[in-house]
Amino acid sequence: MTVSEIETSAQAFLQDLTSEQVSALTREAPTARFEAGQHIFRAGEPATRFYLIAQGSVGLETFMSERGPIAIATIGTGEALGWSWLFPPFRWHFDAVAKEAVRLITFDADHVRQMCEGDHELGYRLLYRVAGIMVQRLQNTRLQLLDVFVGHQGEQDRWI
Repeated sequence: MTVSEIETSAQAFLQDLTSEQVSALTREAPTARFEAGQHIFRAGEPATRFYLIAQGSVGLETFMSERGPIAIATIGTGEALGWSWLFPPFRWHFDAVAKEAVRLITFDADHVRQMCEGDHELGYRLLYRVAGIMVQRLQNTRLQLLDVFVGHQGEQDRWI
Protein backbone atom coordinates (compact mmCIF):
# COMPACT_ATOMS: atom_id res chain seq x y z
CA MET A 1 0.00 0.00 0.00
CA THR A 2 1.33 3.44 -0.86
CA VAL A 3 1.15 6.54 1.26
CA SER A 4 -1.61 9.08 0.63
CA GLU A 5 -1.36 12.85 0.79
CA ILE A 6 -3.74 12.79 3.75
CA GLU A 7 -1.38 10.49 5.68
CA THR A 8 1.67 12.62 4.92
CA SER A 9 -0.08 15.88 5.83
CA ALA A 10 -0.73 14.47 9.32
CA GLN A 11 2.98 13.81 9.92
CA ALA A 12 4.74 16.58 11.87
CA PHE A 13 8.09 15.16 10.70
CA LEU A 14 7.23 16.19 7.13
CA GLN A 15 5.86 19.65 7.96
CA ASP A 16 7.69 22.60 6.38
CA LEU A 17 9.24 20.42 3.67
CA THR A 18 8.44 21.48 0.12
CA SER A 19 5.80 19.45 -1.70
CA GLU A 20 8.56 18.23 -4.03
CA GLN A 21 10.62 16.99 -1.05
CA VAL A 22 7.63 15.24 0.51
CA SER A 23 6.74 13.67 -2.82
CA ALA A 24 10.30 12.45 -3.38
CA LEU A 25 10.50 11.01 0.13
CA THR A 26 7.15 9.23 0.01
CA ARG A 27 7.25 8.05 -3.62
CA GLU A 28 8.81 4.76 -2.54
CA ALA A 29 7.54 4.66 1.04
CA PRO A 30 5.23 1.70 1.55
CA THR A 31 3.25 1.12 4.70
CA ALA A 32 3.82 -1.81 7.04
CA ARG A 33 1.65 -3.33 9.76
CA PHE A 34 2.70 -4.86 13.06
CA GLU A 35 0.48 -6.51 15.63
CA ALA A 36 0.63 -5.82 19.39
CA GLY A 37 3.74 -7.39 20.91
CA GLN A 38 5.60 -7.71 17.61
CA HIS A 39 9.14 -6.33 17.42
CA ILE A 40 9.66 -3.74 14.71
CA PHE A 41 13.40 -3.78 15.31
CA ARG A 42 15.86 -4.84 17.99
CA ALA A 43 18.92 -3.13 19.45
CA GLY A 44 22.06 -4.09 17.55
CA GLU A 45 20.30 -4.94 14.28
CA PRO A 46 21.14 -2.95 11.13
CA ALA A 47 19.08 0.25 10.87
CA THR A 48 18.07 0.04 7.22
CA ARG A 49 14.77 1.92 7.55
CA PHE A 50 13.05 4.59 9.53
CA TYR A 51 9.37 5.01 10.15
CA LEU A 52 6.56 7.47 10.66
CA ILE A 53 3.69 6.16 12.76
CA ALA A 54 0.47 6.47 10.76
CA GLN A 55 -1.63 4.73 13.40
CA GLY A 56 -1.04 3.05 16.76
CA SER A 57 1.73 3.19 19.35
CA VAL A 58 5.21 1.78 19.73
CA GLY A 59 7.23 1.21 22.88
CA LEU A 60 10.95 1.90 22.93
CA GLU A 61 12.82 -0.38 25.31
CA THR A 62 16.30 -1.22 26.45
CA PHE A 63 17.34 -4.44 28.14
CA MET A 64 19.16 -4.86 31.46
CA SER A 65 20.19 -8.39 32.33
CA GLU A 66 19.15 -8.04 35.98
CA ARG A 67 15.84 -6.30 35.28
CA GLY A 68 14.73 -7.37 31.80
CA PRO A 69 13.19 -4.91 29.35
CA ILE A 70 12.95 -1.31 30.55
CA ALA A 71 10.47 1.06 28.88
CA ILE A 72 12.11 4.24 27.65
CA ALA A 73 9.19 5.86 25.85
CA THR A 74 5.93 5.19 24.10
CA ILE A 75 5.40 7.05 20.87
CA GLY A 76 2.27 7.22 18.79
CA THR A 77 0.42 8.38 15.73
CA GLY A 78 2.16 11.23 13.95
CA GLU A 79 5.58 10.61 15.50
CA ALA A 80 8.85 9.45 13.92
CA LEU A 81 10.41 6.15 14.88
CA GLY A 82 14.16 5.70 14.58
CA TRP A 83 17.24 7.85 14.24
CA SER A 84 20.00 5.24 14.04
CA TRP A 85 19.57 5.01 10.25
CA LEU A 86 21.24 8.41 9.89
CA PHE A 87 24.48 7.83 11.82
CA PRO A 88 27.20 5.19 11.46
CA PRO A 89 27.40 2.37 12.33
CA PHE A 90 23.68 2.36 11.32
CA ARG A 91 22.52 -0.02 14.06
CA TRP A 92 19.50 0.33 16.32
CA HIS A 93 20.18 1.45 19.91
CA PHE A 94 16.81 0.37 21.36
CA ASP A 95 14.13 -2.25 20.76
CA ALA A 96 10.86 -1.07 19.22
CA VAL A 97 7.74 -3.09 20.07
CA ALA A 98 4.19 -2.52 18.83
CA LYS A 99 2.02 -1.72 21.87
CA GLU A 100 -1.12 -2.19 19.80
CA ALA A 101 -1.77 -2.82 16.13
CA VAL A 102 0.37 -0.25 14.35
CA ARG A 103 0.64 1.01 10.78
CA LEU A 104 3.93 2.57 9.77
CA ILE A 105 5.12 4.56 6.77
CA THR A 106 8.52 3.04 5.98
CA PHE A 107 11.50 4.78 4.42
CA ASP A 108 14.59 3.11 2.98
CA ALA A 109 17.55 4.62 4.84
CA ASP A 110 20.07 4.32 1.98
CA HIS A 111 17.66 6.02 -0.42
CA VAL A 112 16.93 8.89 1.99
CA ARG A 113 20.64 9.41 2.77
CA GLN A 114 21.32 9.61 -0.99
CA MET A 115 18.51 12.13 -1.36
CA CYS A 116 20.06 14.22 1.42
CA GLU A 117 23.42 14.19 -0.37
CA GLY A 118 21.74 15.52 -3.50
CA ASP A 119 19.51 18.06 -1.73
CA HIS A 120 21.39 19.67 1.13
CA GLU A 121 18.37 21.70 2.23
CA LEU A 122 16.42 18.46 2.65
CA GLY A 123 19.40 16.94 4.47
CA TYR A 124 19.56 19.90 6.85
CA ARG A 125 15.83 19.79 7.58
CA LEU A 126 15.84 16.03 8.23
CA LEU A 127 18.96 16.24 10.39
CA TYR A 128 17.38 19.06 12.41
CA ARG A 129 14.25 16.96 12.98
CA VAL A 130 16.21 13.84 13.88
CA ALA A 131 18.40 15.82 16.30
CA GLY A 132 15.25 17.01 18.08
CA ILE A 133 14.01 13.43 18.34
CA MET A 134 17.36 12.32 19.73
CA VAL A 135 17.31 15.00 22.43
CA GLN A 136 13.78 14.04 23.45
CA ARG A 137 14.54 10.31 23.53
CA LEU A 138 17.79 10.78 25.44
CA GLN A 139 15.97 12.88 28.04
CA ASN A 140 13.33 10.14 28.35
CA THR A 141 16.05 7.52 28.70
CA ARG A 142 17.79 9.52 31.41
CA LEU A 143 14.58 9.88 33.41
CA GLN A 144 13.69 6.20 33.05
CA LEU A 145 17.17 5.07 34.08
CA LEU A 146 17.11 7.40 37.08
CA ASP A 147 13.85 5.74 38.14
CA VAL A 148 15.43 2.29 37.71
CA PHE A 149 18.60 3.10 39.60
CA VAL A 150 16.93 5.07 42.38
CA GLY A 151 14.52 2.17 42.89
CA HIS A 152 17.38 -0.33 42.71
CA GLN A 153 19.47 1.71 45.16
CA GLY A 154 16.57 1.71 47.61
CA GLU A 155 16.44 -2.10 47.42
CA GLN A 156 20.14 -2.32 48.22
CA ASP A 157 19.78 0.04 51.18
CA ARG A 158 17.17 -2.24 52.76
CA TRP A 159 19.68 -5.08 52.88
CA ILE A 160 22.59 -3.12 54.37
